[in-house]
Amino acid sequence: MSESNYIPPKVWTWDAQSGGKFSNINRPISGSTHEKPLPRGEHKLQLHSLATPNGVKPTVMLEELLELGISDAEYDAYTVNIMDGDQFGSGFVGINPNSKIPALIDYSSEPPTRVFESGAILLYLAEKFDAFYPKDPAQRAECQSWLMWQMGSAPFLGGGFGHFYAYAPEKFEYPINRYTMEVKRQLHVLDTLLAERQYICGDDYTIADIAIYPWYGALALGQLYDAAEFLDVESYSHVRRWAQELEARPGVQRGRRVNRVWGPEEEQVPERHSAADFK
Repeated sequence: MSESNYIPPKVWTWDAQSGGKFSNINRPISGSTHEKPLPRGEHKLQLHSLATPNGVKPTVMLEELLELGISDAEYDAYTVNIMDGDQFGSGFVGINPNSKIPALIDYSSEPPTRVFESGAILLYLAEKFDAFYPKDPAQRAECQSWLMWQMGSAPFLGGGFGHFYAYAPEKFEYPINRYTMEVKRQLHVLDTLLAERQYICGDDYTIADIAIYPWYGALALGQLYDAAEFLDVESYSHVRRWAQELEARPGVQRGRRVNRVWGPEEEQVPERHSAADFK
């Protein structure tokens, strides 16, 4: 059916898959579809995730904490294969009723603390370990603002531009133009900011950088949606400089590999239980 011929019904019903790459896992209801307990490793921190942009945030954070020598940040990371529907298993739904990766369990508390949503995990770990989070109230507010900016902006990039440009079963000009315009506006926001700052919040590397990098850093370096030429990412030179600096960090390099189950084998660490898993 062409875009111009579609007339929305008075009441929408789920009577057909929408098509596209993720049609087999999209549904309008929540809750588990099958029984599947979560595995548990030896560390207090248990992460269940996948190396998508949202999933990379907590693994980079944890590896950066370990890079600081914080041994209590040791963690086990298990892959949640979203294309197979692992996120709808009973165990995962128990720690994230929204059935989205990533999700974290901290067994150092009683009862254990569950944390879901990638931004919430970054805040939780930053406060728990007093790292990558400014202490000055004004600087902390700046960091929180950019973290929330990322959480609010990325759906336009992933669910909007990425879906209609790369994953939708048909190409339609209107949504591609609409979301391309917004993504380029967002890149310009960051490029203008990073023309005057080394990092998102100033001179210090924070959870704002960790949150924004997997989406917009990867995009500016041509790593998302095969859209580098279409978006003219070369023109966002300050975002690219910042992203390249982050990619040189050992914690970022390790974090990108955790729960990754595609690409060159040497870049994959499907499960992470210790530093030895990177060798």
